[in-house]
Amino acid sequence: MGDDELSRLAGQHGVATRYTDWRGREAAVSPDTLVAVLAALGVDASTPDAARTELERGRERERALPPSIVVRQGTGPVTDRIRAALGRDLDDMEIAVGAEEVLAPPGTADGPFEPLPGRADVPPGWHRLRVRGEADLPLLVAPASLRRPPRTWGFTAQLYSVRSGASWGLGDLRDLADLAAWSARDQGAGFLLVNPLHATEPVPPVGPSPYSPMSRRFSSPLYLRIEDMPEFAELPAGDRERFAALAAKLRAQEGLLDRDAVWAAKLEAFEAMYRLRAGRSEPEFEEFRRRESATLGRYALWCAISEEQGTDWRRWPSSLRNATGRHDRAGFHEWLQWRLDGQLAAAQRAARDAGMPVGIVHDLAVGVPHGSADTWMYRSLYAPWMSVGAPPDEFNQRGQDWGQQPWRPDALAAGGYRPFREMTAAVLRHAGGVRLDHAMQVSRLWWVPEGASPADGTYVRYDRDALLGCLTWEAERFGAVVVGEDLGTVEPDLREVLAGRGVLGTSLLWFERDDGGRPKPPAKWRELSLATVGTHDMPPITGFVHGDHIALRDRLGLLTRPRADEEADHRRQLTDWLTLLHDENLLPTPPTEIMQALAEDATTYDDEIVAALHAFLARTPALLRGISLADAVGERRTQNQPGTTNEYPNWRVPLADPQGLPVLLDDLPAVVDRLAVLEQHRPRQ
Repeated sequence: MGDDELSRLAGQHGVATRYTDWRGREAAVSPDTLVAVLAALGVDASTPDAARTELERGRERERALPPSIVVRQGTGPVTDRIRAALGRDLDDMEIAVGAEEVLAPPGTADGPFEPLPGRADVPPGWHRLRVRGEADLPLLVAPASLRRPPRTWGFTAQLYSVRSGASWGLGDLRDLADLAAWSARDQGAGFLLVNPLHATEPVPPVGPSPYSPMSRRFSSPLYLRIEDMPEFAELPAGDRERFAALAAKLRAQEGLLDRDAVWAAKLEAFEAMYRLRAGRSEPEFEEFRRRESATLGRYALWCAISEEQGTDWRRWPSSLRNATGRHDRAGFHEWLQWRLDGQLAAAQRAARDAGMPVGIVHDLAVGVPHGSADTWMYRSLYAPWMSVGAPPDEFNQRGQDWGQQPWRPDALAAGGYRPFREMTAAVLRHAGGVRLDHAMQVSRLWWVPEGASPADGTYVRYDRDALLGCLTWEAERFGAVVVGEDLGTVEPDLREVLAGRGVLGTSLLWFERDDGGRPKPPAKWRELSLATVGTHDMPPITGFVHGDHIALRDRLGLLTRPRADEEADHRRQLTDWLTLLHDENLLPTPPTEIMQALAEDATTYDDEIVAALHAFLARTPALLRGISLADAVGERRTQNQPGTTNEYPNWRVPLADPQGLPVLLDDLPAVVDRLAVLEQHRPRQ
């Protein structure tokens, strides 16, 4: 088949044939990649005849009504945009206003239809639109833009690493509530951003990465505080004493975090408490199950079967891969989700009661692995033989394959975006905001064919207006802030589109450079953004300025050029930043003196650099400013090294001080003097 024919077919389905790489150069996508990606979208491009047939089918689809409609409020009547989107006269349409509830079981949220022209306008939210004689389809009227959040600052933390003297070896939801209350009450913080709390495996081994969950729709019972569950007080005294001893043993463990040990201990306690519920009637639990619709039952069934067959459903017996109905164990997993819902609500309530204007900001991962709960529940929505990743960039020059299965954009649209809507509603229900990891997930994703190098992938386009509409409507309903992590290789207009909808971007200090490669002065930073110094994929400030990330990547074989060249670039860029801080009168010591000390690996100026960088953030116009809790206590180790799995203890590093000694949540008030980094951020009395 000719290249032009294949290119036109790829264009019909939103598959890029060319893209601009991180150096600004145009790169062509190989025909083999295009054929493989199209096959994953259900499009046969294996022969010229097949491609021609698919092209004609595509033209027929373009003439048909879309499976769902998303329009934005704004200038003029919404009805005009509905008419434009469908290419139909309004007299042909009827609408059932507010009849499409996201969490109601499909097919149960119907309402009386009335002529669309009879309405002055259509309110925001989900509706049913009937085009006479053709289709009955979901319609979303999304807000024009989200409200601006107040200008404030907050901590960013990996919750599992922030342990207290009462948690069971991992930070939990009571720790989250206490951290939020302390940082608001004593430090004046307006929000607390934490890692994704998505559901993990129900059986060991429990994957360490919060960004590679089994489900983004549900949460992980690992974060439950056992003693805060109502059933705990009902346990016999002997059981409570036994579990207290288990918890003490977990707290006494030194070194890396051990999720498997924590899960084994908590599971024993969960099961003991669940047995107490036999025969009870609990209307609140039944209401929770009704609200979560059939999706909760499907997820609980996956958990129950996984306990017997393993967590990768592709390896289950064929009779179970399409299992339906109930399982004796499913109620247990539904109960755990109910208790999680209660503790998540309590954490947000504690944050707001302590004075936070925003509260807890949860993180939404970009995807789930192959064989996970979500890919089982929504199997037809996922593209087979594909993984999500990233093309080569400055910090990952071999590209990345995250091992996560992408959603098919056409299948999402055909389903009225229901799984996406449910997921965003679930994460926002008890939150003041959400951070969208890899914000490009609402616009395009880098698909890597099975067995190919990450560099041999291509971008697949999603309906950005529709996904952003779904996201902003849920945020509007809950009065929440949305932050998009728009770092790395970003489409030219994405940042402007996000800003136009009130979605904040992410300004990462080390990446904020002008076209000449010079650090941006504070006045040049974006206002609509969350500004931070670093990210969880980089070492904390102290580790970064000492070049720990270069030594680590060299040791792991991740560098694509000589280490000396990497170190020379690092010194140049760091010197530029220190010079700007000095010129802004934020860094008392001359940069040459600091660089000499760093060359000798001396820590003399570490605290001065940390304080100066955060004072710099306070001078930017960014509405939200994030301070890593790891930076505040002097931690030097990174949480995650991209491009590795077991080569580095990713996501297993507990919060510690500069000497590597554990810092508990209980210790934070005692180290408040170190938090001089906050002086520029605390509200003036």
